[in-house]
Amino acid sequence: MMSSAALFTSTASAVEIEYWQYFFDARVDAMETLITNFEAANPDITVTMNHFPYDSYRTKVAAAIPAGEGPDVVQLFYGWLNDYVEAELIQPLPADVFPADKIDAEFFPMVQAMKDGDQYWALPTAVRSLALFYNKRLFEEAGIEGPPATLDELLETANALTKRDGAGNLTTVGITAGMTAQDHHWWREGLVRQYGGEPYLDDYKTVNYNTDAGVAALDYYTNLFMNESPVTSIGFMDEPQAAFKAGRAGMHIDGSFRIGSLADQRGLEWGVAELPSGLDGAQSNYSSYWVNAITSKAEGEKYDAAVKFMEYLTSDEAMQIWLDVVGELPAKPSVGMTEANANDPVFGPFIRGLEYAHTTKFVNESSQRQLLVEMVERIQLEGMEPAESLAIAAEAEQVMLDEYYAK
Repeated sequence: MMSSAALFTSTASAVEIEYWQYFFDARVDAMETLITNFEAANPDITVTMNHFPYDSYRTKVAAAIPAGEGPDVVQLFYGWLNDYVEAELIQPLPADVFPADKIDAEFFPMVQAMKDGDQYWALPTAVRSLALFYNKRLFEEAGIEGPPATLDELLETANALTKRDGAGNLTTVGITAGMTAQDHHWWREGLVRQYGGEPYLDDYKTVNYNTDAGVAALDYYTNLFMNESPVTSIGFMDEPQAAFKAGRAGMHIDGSFRIGSLADQRGLEWGVAELPSGLDGAQSNYSSYWVNAITSKAEGEKYDAAVKFMEYLTSDEAMQIWLDVVGELPAKPSVGMTEANANDPVFGPFIRGLEYAHTTKFVNESSQRQLLVEMVERIQLEGMEPAESLAIAAEAEQVMLDEYYAK
């Protein structure tokens, strides 16, 4: 029988590291499972998890690490990477354990946004993509057999689903619309590319959507609510997801993170399909994700323990657990593209979309989104031609990018 002294010595010699993430019930549950599994396989390492409300999360991380406190491994949104690197809050992943060529080969391509040269700064356990949610009851009422496969079919389907009252006011929209939600991603990385364009050049440092392809993509989008018989309205029921949840929208483009809240919506029968293809069958999608990184605070044996924990967080086992518990998509095809996952009626369309997804490297996502919101408002409220409004947005965004990268 082990003596109490021996037990005390064994416990005292264990390395303890901290893991931080923002609070979300399912994420906390999943991480607790991962930590339990990791500690069972690594009894010499203890992982303590702390989580904080989303609104205060970034502030707490930024204050703790420079003071030598807080996490050794931290979760951050991919769009924050440049800020975290610039502030020296995180350190690059060791190349011997996370070689860039191996990560490039094993992860879905958009994860390469976390790479600088031949080194990775962070990696996700799970990723997100967009898909088309559709209301099965409204489809059945309209005699529509299934979701649209192309952009042309999307317009036809939306027309068939749209309902108006006696005065001609929209009571049910064929599809939701609003750049404040996920449409700015759909337009930028989806429609622009499907019309033959490339939204940015030079690793997202140069705006490139002020082109014929960009105008065509904007014409398609604004035609949903600006033609003689609109199939939607910006601001219908205040926000797109609210209209879909209320059964007042036939279709809705949103991220895989929306699955949980829709599943809890009583009386709503919905399905999921891949985003409709564009010209000549062109497919494109947008992917976002939260990543894990080793902080600059981690040194010595804590650093070694953090590296081991990062290895587990990016393992196939961890990704399957995250999918099962949180509903977010595996970051590796080896997990996502299994027959069961890729053909799942709910997760499958999102997972298949990862194969042709792109990740926008934002310098300030909210500000860059606002430029597209204003682009649409000038067309809708001021009657400005789409090409002119597009040019204004592109010029303003380029100024924003130039100012950031000139630092």
